Amino acid sequence: MNAVRLDAVTKIYRSKVQTTTALTNVTVSFPAGSFTAVVGRSGSGKSTLLHCAAGLDRPTSGTVTLAGIALTGLSETAVTRLRRDHTAFVFQAFNLMPSLTLRQNVELPLRLIGHRPDPEAIGAALGAVGLADRAASKPSELSGGEQQRVAIARALVSQPQVLFADEPTAQLDVAASQQVLGALRRLVDERQQTIVLVTHDPAVAARADRVVVLSKGRVAELLEAPAAEDVAACLLPLEGMHAC
Repeated sequence: MNAVRLDAVTKIYRSKVQTTTALTNVTVSFPAGSFTAVVGRSGSGKSTLLHCAAGLDRPTSGTVTLAGIALTGLSETAVTRLRRDHTAFVFQAFNLMPSLTLRQNVELPLRLIGHRPDPEAIGAALGAVGLADRAASKPSELSGGEQQRVAIARALVSQPQVLFADEPTAQLDVAASQQVLGALRRLVDERQQTIVLVTHDPAVAARADRVVVLSKGRVAELLEAPAAEDVAACLLPLEGMHAC
């Protein structure tokens, strides 16, 4: 079963001065319970693919199916509701509130939509990223990797079907990156969480089950359980083609 699927998706951005095709006829699926990394050189369409897959941006043509529902024809309100009920996001910036404890930071999205947080669910979300014993701490007491893990816990508390991550380790050192990637990997292996992660780093991508390689808005390669060297080879231009 696919948690997300894109069928023949093309995305064109138009302005008064130019037209840019970010994605061209992209067909790719993201199976439930899998960890997929999307990689590509700058301008390859990685972020556009993520935004279309998550319902943040509508394709110019083609179909996006999220949680078994085709987004084509849905109103903006319906898409927003579907996204809220089935997805969550982790970005480069942690965006934690410094005056709140970790528990309060994780609770915050639920409170903002008028839901009463379940203490057990909050504890479970922090436990899933290995920070259950730090619930009363403030963000300033944590390392960068720990803060990003809190951001993951905050995303998990709504029990999303799909967790989208946009360069979640880009601001972290190697050790902190490994903490975050380890937490994501455990979510897939132990909780069957579906994760779609965008990265430019072959070492990060190699922690995924499979890697979608984009080039000039098209799917150039789909790698299953690759080593970092395999991903890096696909990102190196070779007479206009890919080396993988």
